Amino acid sequence: MSEVDHLVLSSPENLSWGWFPVEKEPVVTVLPGQTVAVQTLTGVGIYQDFDPVEELKYMGVPESEVLPDLVEFWETRESRPREGRAGHLVTGPIYIEGAEPGDMLEVQILDVQPRVPWGFNSARAFSGVMSETYPGYREGDRGLDIPPETDDVPPEEWRIIRTERSDNGLVGVYPSGIRVPLAPFMGIMAVAPMPVTGQPGVTIEGVQSSGPPGAFGGNLDVKHLTAGSKLFLPVFHSGARFYVGDPHAAQGDGEVSGKAIEQSMVGVFRFVLHKNRPIGGPRAETADHHLIMGIDVDLDRALRKATENVVEFLVDRYEIRPSEAFSIASVAVDFTISEAVDGTQVVTGLVPKSIFRQ
Repeated sequence: MSEVDHLVLSSPENLSWGWFPVEKEPVVTVLPGQTVAVQTLTGVGIYQDFDPVEELKYMGVPESEVLPDLVEFWETRESRPREGRAGHLVTGPIYIEGAEPGDMLEVQILDVQPRVPWGFNSARAFSGVMSETYPGYREGDRGLDIPPETDDVPPEEWRIIRTERSDNGLVGVYPSGIRVPLAPFMGIMAVAPMPVTGQPGVTIEGVQSSGPPGAFGGNLDVKHLTAGSKLFLPVFHSGARFYVGDPHAAQGDGEVSGKAIEQSMVGVFRFVLHKNRPIGGPRAETADHHLIMGIDVDLDRALRKATENVVEFLVDRYEIRPSEAFSIASVAVDFTISEAVDGTQVVTGLVPKSIFRQ
């Protein structure tokens, strides 16, 4: 990992559990253009009442592979409020000097690397899109036929996935021998939100849960946001106050079980500030595509919003007529379900850069 201007540790004081505090003291203040390495933690091992070393040992992780900061956070859990919050650990906030409401924050993702050689996935009979809380659920729907937990072995739906390097790069190895190529990314990247009671994930006390994503970014779970990509977020508060977490080693579009390969990571980011460039919500860019997102509690509405946002983007960026932009959206843009399991659902339009003249 290359030299950076700042390092932010995933120490207990730098972590928030399942929400994005607006008033929290920044963990570091950076100038636009500076680079920051940020440690993140997966949440597996923090929910139970007994020592996480023993919990993870039961699941097949040796003590030597349990990060000390995970244990340190677990020791603080009882002092942390939980109501209305999700289960993610998020590191931050990072204060970007000069950022003000109405600006746009460009987050350049320079690197994402595993901190441990294992990740976690769960696939329960009624989890993810099979859950009774999923909007597509109908009374009488059956869950998947997954054997129940037993006393002598970890339940089959809890799965530690070993990760290792191969000739073709990092892979996750299943017990069956199936090897899944890894493409590490951060499931959560957010600026401090502007919580509005009644909006998804906002409690009556004004707490914005890290569960559902929104205009502030958050739990987007867009698997394309790997090293080399850029994320653009609106700024709602001075300093933008950037949070990052929910590190993933690999994920399919949809994240249908509710989990990716959840693996503690360190990410390196550069922050670029665009003054007086308001945007309505997150968008992103890779070497080959513009990524334009639509977010809603209803998947059909999310697709509609993604389409509207793609048309608006094409009209603004490439100065073409709306009718032509809508046509391009239909014939050249792939709309994918980035995630469908977090309260609000994310549809991403992948606009290929190759169709435009340089």
